[in-house]
Amino acid sequence: MKKYENKSILIIGAGMLQVPAIKIASEKGLTTIVTDYNKDAPGMAIADFPLVVSTRDIDGTVRVVKDFNQKHKIDGVITVGTDASMTVAAVANALNLPGIKFENAEAASNKVKMRERLKSHGVPVPDFRKCWNEEDLHKAAKELGYPLVIKPADNMGARGVMKIENELMLETAYQNAKKGSPSGNLIVEQYMKGPELSIDALIYDGEIFITGVADRIIEREPYFIEMGHVMPSALPEEKLNNAIEVFKAGIKALGLTIGAAKGDIKVTEDGAKIGEIAARLSGGFMSAYTYPLSSGVNLIANAIDIALGNPPENLVPTKDWVSIEKTILPAPGIVKDIIGVERTLAIDGVKELFIHVEIGDEINAPKSNVEKPLNYIIVRETREEAWKTVEEVEKVLAIVTDDKRKISFQEISKKAKERFAGMCHVCPECNGEACKGLIPGMGGIGNGAAFIRNCRDFKNILIHTRMIHPVKEPDTSCEFLDTKLKLPLLAAPITGCDINMGNQITELEYDEELVIGAKNSGILAFVGDGAQPYLYQTGLRAIQNAQGHAGAIFKPRRNQQDIIMRIKEAQKVGTKMIGIDIDAAAFITMKMIGQEVSTKTVDELKELADTSDVPFCVKGIMTVGDALCAIDAGVKYLIISNHGGRITQNQPSSISVLPEIKKAVGNKAKLILDGGIRSGEDIFKALALGADYCMIGRPFATAVLGGGREAVKLLVEKYTAELQKIMLLTGAAKIQDITTDMVYAVNRS
Repeated sequence: MKKYENKSILIIGAGMLQVPAIKIASEKGLTTIVTDYNKDAPGMAIADFPLVVSTRDIDGTVRVVKDFNQKHKIDGVITVGTDASMTVAAVANALNLPGIKFENAEAASNKVKMRERLKSHGVPVPDFRKCWNEEDLHKAAKELGYPLVIKPADNMGARGVMKIENELMLETAYQNAKKGSPSGNLIVEQYMKGPELSIDALIYDGEIFITGVADRIIEREPYFIEMGHVMPSALPEEKLNNAIEVFKAGIKALGLTIGAAKGDIKVTEDGAKIGEIAARLSGGFMSAYTYPLSSGVNLIANAIDIALGNPPENLVPTKDWVSIEKTILPAPGIVKDIIGVERTLAIDGVKELFIHVEIGDEINAPKSNVEKPLNYIIVRETREEAWKTVEEVEKVLAIVTDDKRKISFQEISKKAKERFAGMCHVCPECNGEACKGLIPGMGGIGNGAAFIRNCRDFKNILIHTRMIHPVKEPDTSCEFLDTKLKLPLLAAPITGCDINMGNQITELEYDEELVIGAKNSGILAFVGDGAQPYLYQTGLRAIQNAQGHAGAIFKPRRNQQDIIMRIKEAQKVGTKMIGIDIDAAAFITMKMIGQEVSTKTVDELKELADTSDVPFCVKGIMTVGDALCAIDAGVKYLIISNHGGRITQNQPSSISVLPEIKKAVGNKAKLILDGGIRSGEDIFKALALGADYCMIGRPFATAVLGGGREAVKLLVEKYTAELQKIMLLTGAAKIQDITTDMVYAVNRS
């Protein structure tokens, strides 16, 4: 320890990821000087000399430490896991300490300068463009093609990073990236498909020592959330060697000749490419925990030695174990409880558990890596044992959340109205009166008569009440395919968030909030298709994220193979039902952009139904003739619908044609009624007149825009309570007990 006697180290940052460095330095006998803007940061309490100054304030830090150096000599400077490489370099240059040139630290911190430097040295990187405004983004999209990734040029932790699948996502992605950039400078680059590695390295006297390669677990597109990492990597040696060589080439191109380097490397079909390289040790618990646990090497201790001008020691691993860092993401909401902490810590192999939230905190769906509520770290001798330990942990450890707050329908409506921006008036009664002809938008076509008729005709159906019966608690649940639903309700597919909803929500966000909200609420939602040929893909991604708990309905494209392709893709993500909305056969918007649609013959329908390995449905049935033709084609689920009154203003209401279709169809197919349903009482009426299930569209759109998945749940609870009430008032103990004689029609015209 003599070489550390009377020596001091400056550590930039006092957060959780810097605490191990402060402790290790203290154990070496070094005096620790620590800077952070937060005087209450955990590392400040254990520092010998805490200095309050922001890690991002380069000039301020240099000024403060110069003054401190006059009183107490600083012998080295370092940071771990935070984006303060430029501050470290500035201090090292100012105090003549071991470190890299400031211009090289800047190149390793600014993603635009990094890409330019790497490209000029022939290091593999994706094609990219600088971006300052939306015009730059649109130009880059045209030049680079989709999919793209947009990033702040000057931030870390995946803040503001977002994948862009198509033109509809540009504005949302741009705003998200701008919010994540301190300077406003952005970079747009081609999306790199393939697994991702995190690699650490130490550098001394120009020699690069690779000190850990981990597989990154990235999920939650269009955002890039690191759900954890596994060390060592399980990729083939050939691919690992290629990634390491590309990483080393990047280190040299950036002029990193001493200190540490962290690389995120994508392993693509064309070989390894640089995601980014930082002039520091990795964060995310890798350098401080998983690498030491898996290898037996104290990486931070060696990095401190290099910062003091000494060569690294003891870099040869003493063991070859598997260490995994993981997070758990609960449903968004208020933290109600954190369970399984003691049981988790008692599991063999669990080494660390970091919980970043408390009861009462609000948790949102993360959009970056700094929004995760907990991290746990395990280590075992083999990969199989390690993953079994992860399974054990995730069986007992959980953050229990409740609704963020008991939002009201008034709040939902107010927010939805703001976000719709005139594309929907969010009326107190959604009946088509105020939005006549509002297309694009949420209204009905022409004079809106078909939309208005859908809602009006429900009002003309009255209910026979019966109060002397033994039913006390009606059961609203039912079976749909192999799934138990809370009530016989399905959320209808709605696409075109750009033209129909004021572009206030991305297609993927809408689909995910609807699908997952429906799943959490005990019903099932459908995603749709649209004029843009790629729109269906966002719906399929939402289905995949909901583990297949949804259905998909596609447009009746003239080219059968286009539909068959979509059917096969939907089957791959595990969707429960597939169908087409046959009434979209005359949609002008489809033809305008070269996506021709057409009517279908019985044989064409049969081809589609036979292609699908899951139940096939046809939406847009409004006559007995079409119903029987669909049945002849092998279709077992018919959705009676006039497309919300958006096909022609002269169609009858869907509820008015239901009894006749039910009489003709009998038990040959299940009937789903869509159009004008606005309450649990309306659901009851539809079931009484022959529907097996109901489908609702616009009210769910309002819910998603006004409150996301929580509002979807609230709406489902409202419909359930209303249905249960009418069942009680009619003596229906369960859904099968609802019969035609419980309702009757009156003429109010």
